[in-house]
Amino acid sequence: MTQPLTARPRVPTITIGLRPHPTSPDADVPGQGPVGRLLATMFALPEGGAVFEFQLVESRIGRLAIPAPCASGPADALWLHTCFEVFLGVPGEPGYREYNFSPSGQWAVYAFRGWRDRIEDFAVEASPEVRCEHTEDSLVLEARIPAALLPKVPAGSDLQVNLAAVIERTDGALEYWTLRHVAAQPDFHARDTFVLTLATATHKAD
Repeated sequence: MTQPLTARPRVPTITIGLRPHPTSPDADVPGQGPVGRLLATMFALPEGGAVFEFQLVESRIGRLAIPAPCASGPADALWLHTCFEVFLGVPGEPGYREYNFSPSGQWAVYAFRGWRDRIEDFAVEASPEVRCEHTEDSLVLEARIPAALLPKVPAGSDLQVNLAAVIERTDGALEYWTLRHVAAQPDFHARDTFVLTLATATHKAD
């Protein structure tokens, strides 16, 4: 089993298994594709912010197209290749944020007023930290999102969460993974896929 990149703080964590969209290659034939299991873990940090970790385990990494490491920084269209994604929304509000994390170390943050209604002039106030390691049969990507990049809510408030991934094969085919698929075509933005809850830190650490 691939180990976490950093030690876990003593805070509640959630780990769930994602599953491929029915239109993904080999989705109806478990065990035939290059991905064995795709696990996602999330937890809020006591000092603010949150950590999201994605693990490919029991997988054939050599059959996947993994972006090569490069200088960390913002980049667009990361979802066209292997990319891990987080969606965060405030309960009762239509707006949400999308976070993309590439194994290359590149990242993107987008804000939306409602379903796919992107705020074009949204500017980030901080940068996430992205780390990725992989072996022949496993990959782990960890993304640390600082409090300044989370949706603005009172300390201790809940955020609605969707965790997802686009996995590119070496033949160029794409797989779409998330916890719950609700449409005929992959749609990570659909609000009824935000089925997890993340409780933000109740106070800032001294």
